[in-house]
Amino acid sequence: MKETLSGVVIRVVGASYIVEAGDGSQLRCRTVSGTGSDNDGASLVAVGDQVRYKTKASGSDMAEGVILHVERRRSALIRRREVRRNRSKEKEQVIAGNIDQLVLVTSFDDPPFNRRLADRYIVFAESEQLPLLIVVNKIDLDEEGMVDEDIEPYRRLGYRLCLVSAAENLGLDELATLLCDRLSAFSGHSGVGKSTLINLLIGRDELKTAETSGKTGKGVHTTSSSAMFRLPGGGYVIDTPGIREFNLSGITRENLRFYFKEFLRYMPECTYSSCSHTVEPGCAVIRAAESGDIDAGRFESYLALYETLDE
Repeated sequence: MKETLSGVVIRVVGASYIVEAGDGSQLRCRTVSGTGSDNDGASLVAVGDQVRYKTKASGSDMAEGVILHVERRRSALIRRREVRRNRSKEKEQVIAGNIDQLVLVTSFDDPPFNRRLADRYIVFAESEQLPLLIVVNKIDLDEEGMVDEDIEPYRRLGYRLCLVSAAENLGLDELATLLCDRLSAFSGHSGVGKSTLINLLIGRDELKTAETSGKTGKGVHTTSSSAMFRLPGGGYVIDTPGIREFNLSGITRENLRFYFKEFLRYMPECTYSSCSHTVEPGCAVIRAAESGDIDAGRFESYLALYETLDE
């Protein structure tokens, strides 16, 4: 009987998975009906997963194997919940597993910086206790210095920010330092330059890139599935498909308030302990937003998110 080995999933290719072994070699693996998992209610295998596998005879140039078991994920980037056919249960669609930090890649323009999307990512990261890095690409398009106004509320709140230009090779050394020795998942809208940045960081044109659509002004999808790459300075980066709608599974109206950290100092002063911070009289959070102590745009994001969530 062949020995059970351990490795990490670095790419999804159709119905198979590319696994990197401990010695750096790679093999193509498939799951079977008996493949086990420590992650109930979620995708069976995702990029970043630690797996146990056995090799098998291969008729191709690449070694092949069978995934026997998927280890428990310590963190996960989830796109949405999806209903399994013929079952009432839903499962989480995992884009990347075991990440050390989530990197939200945005752009100053083309497409323009989207504060509502940034706030959704912040809520997710806060709920998962996952470090977040906000990268603003295409700062070469900022001829009037407006990017500072866009990001100032996040800077004041202490979120990590990195301003870069893939086109002019600006800020990439700082970004590489922030990624060093971590497993980072790049996420965000299509067209912001995730794949271009990763190509520059890993030093080769591994990923396809595209401009935003001139017809719609929206990003053009160039990444259809997640893939993980080793960084020259240490660590790994995962390129994920462009996300137009970032799902907040598990976050409710009741707990949303705890993920806007600027609310926390004012919440004890609210008249009602169960205050939703939307319409209640005597709400200290609303007062702080009206006085400017809480950024008005962030408060508007809270109200917009609140309306989309389940009670």
